[in-house]
Formats: sequence, structure tokens, C-alpha cells
Amino acid sequence: MGHVIRQFTPADTEAVVAVWESCGLVRPWNDPRRDIARKLTVQPELFLVATEAPSADADPADADPADADPAGDGPAVVAAGMAGFDGHRGWVNYLAVRPDLQGSGLGRAFMAEFERLLTDLGCPKLNLQVRAGNEQVIGFYESLGYTDDHTVSMGKRLIPDA
Repeated sequence: MGHVIRQFTPADTEAVVAVWESCGLVRPWNDPRRDIARKLTVQPELFLVATEAPSADADPADADPADADPAGDGPAVVAAGMAGFDGHRGWVNYLAVRPDLQGSGLGRAFMAEFERLLTDLGCPKLNLQVRAGNEQVIGFYESLGYTDDHTVSMGKRLIPDA
């Protein structure tokens, strides 16, 4: 079955958080629901989700309940990611593909779409961060042409979530 990549809607919130949690992206110091609310105030068109594409010949009576959105609003969210452009660099954050679909090409499709959207905005370079030691994800991005910039990422929490 194929997938449809579309813009996030608020009804997707819990499903997106579940995908992020299943991929180990959620940390105690980052409230994912607050991160979603913040993203919706800045370039919400760069917050994307993927759902299972309905089959043209599918009979709704044969649908597997496990593939449905828990809220009953349609196909389940199986991947999500956020991008942004500050006028200097583009960024991708929170990109996650449900573990059973990793390696299916969905992450590659997300990155191609983010690259297209950011290029359309005039973004000259795309940056992303991967937690140290996450060799599988580093390898994924390297396969897409991303390289280690040999920089140190530093952060300072301005508004605490917890």
C-alpha cells in the first residue's frame, strides 16, 4: 500500500506523538504537544504527516482496524516531520517513520518533499541534527547526501516545558 504525505492538522496530534514516541524521539524536557502548538504558529505548512493511501478497489468493510486512526477520522498517521526556514538555513526536526515502515522509502520521500518545499522558499542549505550514536539514522541521512559539518550543536532552554 502506498502513502499520502500531507500537511498536519490538529486532529493528527495524538497520532503524531505516538509515532514520535515509538521512534524514541520524545524527551522529558521537550513536551511534544507544546512543540506541535509552537510549530503551528510558525510555517505550519512545513509540518507534514504521512498516512496510508486508500486503495482504489478497497472495500471499507475489509479494512483492518489496526490501520485506522485511533480517533476514527481516517487512515492512521504512519510518519511525521517538521521543517523550517529562517532566511539563512533550513532545518528538519522530529522526522519519524513508524518502526515497522522504516526502510520502506517513506523517510526518503519526506526528505525529498522537505527539500522541494525549502528550495521553493529560496533556502540555500538544509541542516538537521541527529543524536550522537544513532548510527542507523546517520547512515540514512548520509545515503541522501548529507555530511557531517563538524560543528558542535549547543542549546539553551528559554521556556521550560517541564
